[in-house]
Amino acid sequence: MYGYDQNVSAGHAGQQQYAAPQQSAGGYEQPLYPEPSPPSLADAVRAFTTGSLSAEDFQQIFATSKVYCPRGDNPGFLALHNTQQPVIPMFTTLKELRRYAGKESKYFVITGAEVIDLLPTGYGFVLDMEGDHRMVFDAKAVEQMVDYAMRRMYG
Repeated sequence: MYGYDQNVSAGHAGQQQYAAPQQSAGGYEQPLYPEPSPPSLADAVRAFTTGSLSAEDFQQIFATSKVYCPRGDNPGFLALHNTQQPVIPMFTTLKELRRYAGKESKYFVITGAEVIDLLPTGYGFVLDMEGDHRMVFDAKAVEQMVDYAMRRMYG
């Protein structure tokens, strides 16, 4: 990647200095500027709930993001059954999980793709229950996410 230095010193007025690519020990070219990191899941939730991110873009970010899930003594998701449909609380950050479940709560971390793969049929999930941008995915929305993931994987 080639770039130029826009800072012009007094002795070189009007000239642009070009930066040469950086070589690593393995001989591969290293970029001068790091690639931008993808948006965090919390950022994606905010953008999706405000309408500035499409469902497809949200799902792509969700699939590769870490999701924090409270857990009990037995393996598996903890579900809330005092809702219209059973939902599983999940969180975009450990801080959000702690806000909901307390500082000493047990949890596990999986990717969004694993959530879609492992979520029991008929269950939905809620992201950041106590957060400013809570998102609820009912069982039908989860089915649509599974369908979308299958189409992307298998065409």
